[in-house]
Amino acid sequence: MTALPDSMTVVEMSAPGGPEVLVPGHRPLPACPAGEVLIRVTAAGVNGPDLVQRRGHYPAPKGASDLLGLEVSGEIVACGEDVRDWQPGDRVCALTNGGGYAEFVAVDASHCLPVPQGVDEVDAAGLPETLFTVWSNVFLDHSLPEGGIFLVHGGAGGIGTTAVQLGRAMGLRVLTTVGSEEAAAFVTSLGAERAIDFRSEDFVAITREAGGADIILDIIGGDYVARNIKAARHDARIIQLAFNQGSKVEIDLMPVMLKRISYTGSTLRSRPEAFKTRVAQALRRDVWPLFGKTALRPVTHRILPMTHAAEAHRLMEAGSHHGKILLRP
Repeated sequence: MTALPDSMTVVEMSAPGGPEVLVPGHRPLPACPAGEVLIRVTAAGVNGPDLVQRRGHYPAPKGASDLLGLEVSGEIVACGEDVRDWQPGDRVCALTNGGGYAEFVAVDASHCLPVPQGVDEVDAAGLPETLFTVWSNVFLDHSLPEGGIFLVHGGAGGIGTTAVQLGRAMGLRVLTTVGSEEAAAFVTSLGAERAIDFRSEDFVAITREAGGADIILDIIGGDYVARNIKAARHDARIIQLAFNQGSKVEIDLMPVMLKRISYTGSTLRSRPEAFKTRVAQALRRDVWPLFGKTALRPVTHRILPMTHAAEAHRLMEAGSHHGKILLRP
């Protein structure tokens, strides 16, 4: 195996702010402590939390890299002590606590997964963050109503395309909100039963007409919080993953009680490492076989050089992308 360099090219934040604060830099190669593997990065995914951290509102956990990047694909080039399931040369995709915007990143070995059957290694970089997030919030430890209605907001984005496909594969009827006819056709091709144009249609009325949502996955917030409660049926679950339109809202909570609605929210990076390990194990057992059956596929919108990270962030903030935006060293 080729000798590893002492340093690597990275993308750093010069200060909290807009996309322009993302600049190339150089760092020493990360250490590879016990229980971790060192990955030579083939590609890294761009995610909503990256944008929030860049603005100065989502600091890295204690001990984690300050670099952006929560998911990567690539080749394992070194293994720390106590790593038994992987060896140098293995091709993986992995969830990270940060550090993905670099040529190399050290990752907990139990948060790695093999590149799925039939998936290109570059595209695999866009799988971990959304799959860990959607599976752990919607499916892990939850029973699903047979033929239940799953309302997914932002169906054409990274979280949305994953949720639409998983919902369909798990036997749910998927309704999803989108912002254009092009996006509607796209999410329908992924398995959505109904694409709702939020610019011209009322998702509450359409969802209620279908019988009400059993599960709602929301990244919008704002006035969607109250509208989701109206769209939910009795015993529904509403899952909040982001607040793109704001988190401070005034709502009437009486329907939550009367409908017996469960309202939850979470962030992934701050969850215990053991929890992420359990999610990885569940994904490998229950979700990875879906790739081989073509019931699930990665959706990559665009691949940019890592030095163009600022452009990638602008593209994501514009909100017109379909699927994941990836960076390549």
